[in-house]
Amino acid sequence: MSIFALANAPYFEWEKNQLLNILYFKFYYNTMLKKNNPQILFFILVSLFFSINSFSQKSIYAGIEIGRRAIKVSVLDVNNIRKADYKILSFWTDRIPFADHIGANGQLTQEDINKTSVIVVDQLKKIRTDYKILDENIFIVAAPVFASASNVDVLKNKIKMLTDKNLDVLNVNEEAKTLVKGAMPPVDYANAFLLDIGAQTTKGGYIDELDDNKLEFIPLELDFGTMTLTDAVKKTVANPNQANDMSTYQEKSFDYNPILRKKVKEMIDANPLLAKKDKVYLSGGAVWAFSTLYYNENVKEHYVTLTMEDIINYDAILKNNFNKFTNLAKTNKEAERVLKTYDQAYLISANNILTTCLEGIPNLNSKKVYFVKDGQVTWLISYIADRSKKVNTNF
Repeated sequence: MSIFALANAPYFEWEKNQLLNILYFKFYYNTMLKKNNPQILFFILVSLFFSINSFSQKSIYAGIEIGRRAIKVSVLDVNNIRKADYKILSFWTDRIPFADHIGANGQLTQEDINKTSVIVVDQLKKIRTDYKILDENIFIVAAPVFASASNVDVLKNKIKMLTDKNLDVLNVNEEAKTLVKGAMPPVDYANAFLLDIGAQTTKGGYIDELDDNKLEFIPLELDFGTMTLTDAVKKTVANPNQANDMSTYQEKSFDYNPILRKKVKEMIDANPLLAKKDKVYLSGGAVWAFSTLYYNENVKEHYVTLTMEDIINYDAILKNNFNKFTNLAKTNKEAERVLKTYDQAYLISANNILTTCLEGIPNLNSKKVYFVKDGQVTWLISYIADRSKKVNTNF
């Protein structure tokens, strides 16, 4: 095999730059030494070395996300975007309650703008220094909630001035599409659908193949999320003194399930194409909580296989033996993070949504169900897919 065939072989990993440099050096040494002045050859090899290292960074991408309650920074090494084959090289977060401030005042505070700008500049500098990423492979985005801030342009202009990078504010109407494109491997676009169980709603969608290589995105949405369902159940407790009683909450939660089932059935019935999809991808806090507490292991894969039996067993522990999870949280940092995020009532609501959605899917036993473990990088994967010539995002 020639050196050029080797360099383009599908199994070759570009991060192994030293091996590639040696091979190229040997090639140029054998073919050019007799034809060129050694000094000229030296400059050719130096130039070649830097061009190879520069090329190798084309697979590295970074994203800075200004979210509802935190700034998140991700760095990915993408091997095959179609199969969602990537490595998370770095992930960092700094919590700031942006959504609370925008909700209270209708705009970003000056402190938020200043702090955000400093963090973005510092992180961008670190990304460029540590990973030598091509500037076109770095993206800065803000969550849809920022579109409601009357002074969001102040933040956009300041970041542009300081970094020479644009700040994109994600469109709320495009949020589900972005989520689907980033959460599901592009190779499964035509054969799967996604549900993301959030705090306020459950959303997602699927992609339908049309003629002329075109695709159509079909959104899915359920009015209930983890917190909204919990609030709805608590409103059915007539006696204020029992509002925080767990046995009462469980009883009322069970009584509320027919309403939840009806809503899920309406969503499923309105989308008959779901029955033809072979794979179900699930994301959001509800599935993260289940996977963390029940499996109790550090799963390295980007997608964790789930079974209905496991979810039902987890539900029984949630309601009848919750101490098992509180004890786990004493020694497991990720479990501790789950219980700091959700109390028992929220976890029960979350799993009611998860269970009801899966029960409502036609022919569930014939489908494969996955938890999208790396939900924090789905928007970045979506951006990369949009810019890849190997992925059809023509919808």
